[in-house]
Amino acid sequence: MPADAEPGNAAEGVQEQVAIDLSRYELPEFARHSLDRVGAFAAGNAAFPADSFGGADGRFLQVLMRRMDAPIASRWASIVLRRALMSPLDTPAGVNGADFAADRAWALLRMGEANAARAVIDDVDTDNYTTWLYQVAMQAALANGDPAALCPIADKGAAAIAQRGWALAQAMCTGLAGKPNEAGQAFNRARSGSSPSDIDNLLAEKVLGTGAQGRRAVTIEWNPVRQLTAWRWGLATATGVEVPADLYQTAGPQVRYWQALAPNLDPVARAPAAELAATAGVFSNAGLVDLYSEIEQGGDSGDAQTVARDLRTAYTDGNVGNRIKALRTLWDAANTPRTRYARLILTARAAAWIPASDKVEDADRLIASMLSSGYEAAALEWRGVAKRGSEGWALLALADPGGASVAAGDVTGFAEGGSRRKAQMLAAGLAGLGKLSAGEAQNAAAALDVQIGGANAWTQAIDAAGQRGDAATVALLAGVGMQSLSWDYVSPEALFHIVAAMRAAGMGNYARMIAVEAVTRSA
Repeated sequence: MPADAEPGNAAEGVQEQVAIDLSRYELPEFARHSLDRVGAFAAGNAAFPADSFGGADGRFLQVLMRRMDAPIASRWASIVLRRALMSPLDTPAGVNGADFAADRAWALLRMGEANAARAVIDDVDTDNYTTWLYQVAMQAALANGDPAALCPIADKGAAAIAQRGWALAQAMCTGLAGKPNEAGQAFNRARSGSSPSDIDNLLAEKVLGTGAQGRRAVTIEWNPVRQLTAWRWGLATATGVEVPADLYQTAGPQVRYWQALAPNLDPVARAPAAELAATAGVFSNAGLVDLYSEIEQGGDSGDAQTVARDLRTAYTDGNVGNRIKALRTLWDAANTPRTRYARLILTARAAAWIPASDKVEDADRLIASMLSSGYEAAALEWRGVAKRGSEGWALLALADPGGASVAAGDVTGFAEGGSRRKAQMLAAGLAGLGKLSAGEAQNAAAALDVQIGGANAWTQAIDAAGQRGDAATVALLAGVGMQSLSWDYVSPEALFHIVAAMRAAGMGNYARMIAVEAVTRSA
C-alpha cells in the first residue's frame, strides 16, 4: 500500500469493493431493467410497438391517466387499453420512467386489472423506485391479495413514506419471515396511538400470525366497518376472511374485478364478480367457462350450479335444439343490461358452434354472443341468415372486415324497426369504419341527429394520434372518451372518433368490435 495510506482506510476500501462485487453478483448488469422501456408481455397477446406513444409529452399522458375515471364503458376499449398500458413501451419525454410506470399501473388498478398492474411494477428494479411507485406498488399488492409482495420493498417504503401502512407492512413481513417476537414488537410500534380494535391493525396482525411460529389468534368483526378499502380487502382476502357482500357497495367496481381474479376465493363467490368483470374486459369467455366448470365439479347446489349445468348443455349436448334452449335459458335469466351482456360473453363459444340456419329464431342474440368475444368468422357465417334491418344484420355490417359499403337508407331503416339510440351508434360506427361514403354518412348523421363533424380538444387529439399511428395514445384517449360504467353516457360522436382513430392507427379489429359492442349494449 502507499506509504501515506492508513490501514483503516485500506480496510474500508476492501469492504466497499466487496459490497460492489456482491451487488453485481445479486443483480448483474445484464439483468437490470432500464427505465427507458418498461412493461411486460402477456401470454397470447402481441405487445404494442415500443414507440406507440409516439412523440407525446409524458406529462400530458400522465394527466390523462391520473384524471381518467375508470373503469370505462366499453369492454373492448378496456381490453385494448390494458394491452397498451401493460406492453413494454418507451418512456416518453418529460417524465421519470418509474413514475410513468406507476401511472400506468395505477390506471390499470382502477380498471380492475390487478395482474397487469403488478406485471408493470415488477419490471422496475427496486433500486429505481420513487415515492409514487412505492404507493402504487402497495395498492397492487393489496389488489392481488398478496401482502408478501410488499416484503422486498417494505423497509425502503417505510423510510420513504411515513405512514402506518408501511410500518405495519414491515411488521407483517417480519412475521412472514418466521420471526414472531420481532414482528410483535414492530407491530406494537406501528399501531401505537390507534385503537386496539382498529380493523386495519387487526387484519395486519392476522397476516403477521400466518408466518412460521406465529401464534396470534385474531377475530375479525366487520359490523363496525363502514367502508371497504384496498387494505381491508387485500389483507382479508390473503387470510381467508370473507368480506361481507354489502361492503362491496362502498368501494369502486374495480374491487369486484379484483375479487373475480383472486384464485384463493371460493369459485361460487367469485362467479357474479367474474361476470361483471367480463363486461369490463377483465375476464374472458374462456375464463368464465373454466370458472363455471370448476363450480360444476364442486357439486354444490344453488344458482351458480344451475348456470354451470345449463352451460355444459349449451356446449356439449348432441342435439342443436337442446343447446339453443340452454342458451336461451342462460340469456333470459339475466335481468340487468350488464348481466345480459355478461351472459352473451359467457356463451360466446357455445354460440359459435351453432350451425347457421334460417330456422333458428335467436339469430340476433347468437350473433351478438359470438361477437362479444371476437368470434368474427363464426358470426359472419350468418350473413345469409340475418334479415336486412335486423340487429344481427347491423352487427355483421360492422364486424365484416371486407364488407361492402352500406347505404344511409339501410341505417335509417334500421332505426324505424328498432331503437333510435342503436341506430345512432350504427351510423357512427359505420362512418368511423369507412363503410359509409362521405355523402351517405352525412345523410345518415343528419337523419339521426349525430354530430360526427363536431370538434373539440379531445376529438382533435385522438384524430391526430390516429393519423400519426400512435396506437397507445389512441387507446388512452379512447378510454378518456368512455369514462362511464354505462354506455348511456357515451355519445355517438365520441364513438365515431374512437373507431376512426383506431382504424387509422392500424387497430381495425378493435375498432370493429367496439362499434359492435356499442350497438349491442345501447338501449
